[in-house]
Amino acid sequence: MSAESTVTIGLLLPDVLGTYSDAGNATILAQRLRWRGIPAEVRTITARDVPATGCAVYLLGGGEDTAQQFASDWLRRHDQLRRVLETSAVTLAVCAGLQILGRTMTDAGGHHYPGLDLLDITTAPGRRRAVGEVIATCALPGVGSLTGFENHRGVTTLGPGTAPLGRVVTGTGNGTGDGTTTCRNEGVLTDHIIGTYLHGPVLARNPALADHILHKVTGLALPPLQLPDQAALRDTYLRGRFSRCG
Repeated sequence: MSAESTVTIGLLLPDVLGTYSDAGNATILAQRLRWRGIPAEVRTITARDVPATGCAVYLLGGGEDTAQQFASDWLRRHDQLRRVLETSAVTLAVCAGLQILGRTMTDAGGHHYPGLDLLDITTAPGRRRAVGEVIATCALPGVGSLTGFENHRGVTTLGPGTAPLGRVVTGTGNGTGDGTTTCRNEGVLTDHIIGTYLHGPVLARNPALADHILHKVTGLALPPLQLPDQAALRDTYLRGRFSRCG
């Protein structure tokens, strides 16, 4: 695309999956584009709307079990949007949004609910709720360390051949490893879907991840942004918190 083209960011169901301010990820993407002179539009898609299917990137946030089940049903009813998420758009899915894109979800009562089956993952409740700060080493080249705040009870297992977004240094993340290491996985990564348990919003705390998404969306080499306050804030999250897993 050219630098004059408007990038449309689809914010999916913030009225349902809006518990943890993950809608702020849309603001971050749009602003980082505008700072570089690239027009951006955030299109909010609520449960009452017919979803737009022409957005370059879609965002899903976190929510509790009932909201998650509603969102999963809503997305399955809009099959054209599901096909776009599967084949063309870049998607960032956080917490409940990540779980929804998987094969199945299991609630605390042992009931199984279908997801969108876009990711080879399954989620079931863990023994304890994971609450607190997370640091993970991102699998994406150049992104470095990821920081965020987790608040979930889900344990997400990746299917064979499905890659994590990163490896947990401190915190819980998915709550699972890959079967060959004691390190825990964080999130999931495919060619056009990024899933994570990190709130913050995650893109506010991890600008390199935001720019990775924007590069995939635009195909442009994005000039760096000089934001000293942002760099200083990241340092406060990272300083003194590393305790490597074995």
